[in-house]
Amino acid sequence: MHIKKNCLGLFCALALLALFPTTGARALEYTDETRGPLPIPPAERNLVTEEGRHYLEVTGDNRMLEAAVFAADGSLLFCDVTGGRIMRLSQDKKLSQVYAMQDGFLPCGLAFHKDGRLFIAAGKGDRGAIYALDMKSGKLEHIVPDYLGYRPNDLCFDSHGGFYFTDFHGSATEPEGGVFYVHPNRTITPVARHLAKANGVALSPDGSILYVTEFARNVLYLFMLDSPTRVLPTGSFAAYYFTGPGPDSMRVDSDGNLYIGIVRQGRVLCLSKYGIPIGQVLLPGRETERHIRTTCMAIRPGSRQMLILTGSDRKNHVDGSHIFEATAFAPGLPLPINAK
Repeated sequence: MHIKKNCLGLFCALALLALFPTTGARALEYTDETRGPLPIPPAERNLVTEEGRHYLEVTGDNRMLEAAVFAADGSLLFCDVTGGRIMRLSQDKKLSQVYAMQDGFLPCGLAFHKDGRLFIAAGKGDRGAIYALDMKSGKLEHIVPDYLGYRPNDLCFDSHGGFYFTDFHGSATEPEGGVFYVHPNRTITPVARHLAKANGVALSPDGSILYVTEFARNVLYLFMLDSPTRVLPTGSFAAYYFTGPGPDSMRVDSDGNLYIGIVRQGRVLCLSKYGIPIGQVLLPGRETERHIRTTCMAIRPGSRQMLILTGSDRKNHVDGSHIFEATAFAPGLPLPINAK
């Protein structure tokens, strides 16, 4: 009996110790998964993971690159936000300037209209505008003028000839942004308001789901559409919450998978059409905070080649601005009809 009581007492003591460990009983120590400034969040550590391959150094200085889109000739267009210009990268990796913005406006979003015009979202301080650039003549037309008070960040077209754009206003505690639809007749209709720096925007291949990233509150929203401006009564979801900074621009492949650039983490997160993570691309150097300003990517139409834009945020370090290459789950979507 005495032995049984002692064993029972020891068991109870061990159980209490497990529930309430003594302070300082074991030191905190890094593991391979937690070492470094940018550990992968626990819920995303077992995803299919690819390491990005270096493709091109765009500039030797630290610049913000944004808004990658493929053109009909196979070249890649993107924004050099810092330089206030739109660049072209040919398939043989030759860089050239497409257009230099005027009056201090900085380009941050690109999308091709089906007639071949390049639509440009650009900002200047707390205001911005959307333009249409005729690629042949170089003529620039105002579509959403800056006096309307929006701060457009990104945009995408639907099959009806209209387009969605995000308004980058607000902060985590003052959500003043949103996502809006511009009809072919240029009437603007709100789709979702009160977002904290609405950033990336994309449509599913069949146009039935609208995706929006909320940069300042780390959320992916999923809107199931009944019409271009009407969300189904039970079709609005906060589909995914990100850990750490922060979701930026996104693209969709031909299977409907969603790819999101995670700024200041040096990676691209891939999610299914319903916002469930299925894979990721990690950029080399992210462990030491190099190449972590991962803003955007583009998937080549008819190919699984994905080109990823990135820069650096390290203070007092010049790492350059680069493009990395990876392989998407499925080929990129075809270009808009007649976009030549």
